[in-house]
Amino acid sequence: MTSRYLHPMMLARLASMSLRARNVVEGFLAGRHQSPYKGVSLDFAEHRQYVPGDELKRLDWKVFGRTDRWYIKQYEDETNLRCYLVVDTSASMGYASAGNLTKLEYASYLTAALAYLIIRQRDRAGLVTFSSQVDGHIPPAGTQEHLKTILDKLDSITPAGTTDIRVSLTEFGRIIKRRGLIVFISDLFDDPGAVLRVLANFTFRRNEVILFHLLDPAETDLPFSGTLQFEGMELRDRLTVQPELIRKSYRHIISDFVEQYKQSCRMAGIDYVLLTTDVPLEEGLTQYLFRRRRIKNR
Repeated sequence: MTSRYLHPMMLARLASMSLRARNVVEGFLAGRHQSPYKGVSLDFAEHRQYVPGDELKRLDWKVFGRTDRWYIKQYEDETNLRCYLVVDTSASMGYASAGNLTKLEYASYLTAALAYLIIRQRDRAGLVTFSSQVDGHIPPAGTQEHLKTILDKLDSITPAGTTDIRVSLTEFGRIIKRRGLIVFISDLFDDPGAVLRVLANFTFRRNEVILFHLLDPAETDLPFSGTLQFEGMELRDRLTVQPELIRKSYRHIISDFVEQYKQSCRMAGIDYVLLTTDVPLEEGLTQYLFRRRRIKNR
């Protein structure tokens, strides 16, 4: 599949990668994901294309007769891991310092890579976009056509609106009906306490949560000089400052901001991953996946 978000270098780095659930989730495939269901009846959910290793007794011969293609029947309670990719599209995600992608562009590449990875391993990926509320929702599925739907959506989104993560994630919590893996991607410029409470609620409901915290390097270092006027990207408030005079205290505030998320996520059982947009995505993502696999295998 060709897409500007899935370039050959990224696909090559992902070739040996996987993203497995650590905890009990609602769904499994070939024993890779633990399932809480024991001896339940199975309702037909959808078809997917046959791949070598599938049980031949699961082939749908009626579909083969109509299409001359091999498809496998999947059932609601035995289908794969559901992964919800939840992406912040608020105006602040449109920021980029010189030579870097905007945070939303970086988030889109990250989302595309994760969707590709999830669907390639025969699990299900869905996409949720939000700013001050949920703006878009593509329910999880596991076909190549569905991956294209996600990539097309990523192509169409633009950064806009204010951020209200608590309201948006609360709305998202009402949308999802089954437990799964929730991957949350944002610059997290909101009240940390409110954000962390709603994220912890997802883990309390036995979802697994990964939090990708995206920042531009200029947002962590404040490398500017001279007398400058800064304008907010969401509220459009303005502030005239000399960065040299506030750089030390600014970096201390940002460090505390990041540390609050890191420590609170650790306590809540949430994977916290800080990525800055000057780090090549294939490097940052594969490092995290390797680290996650090592921890899981201990």
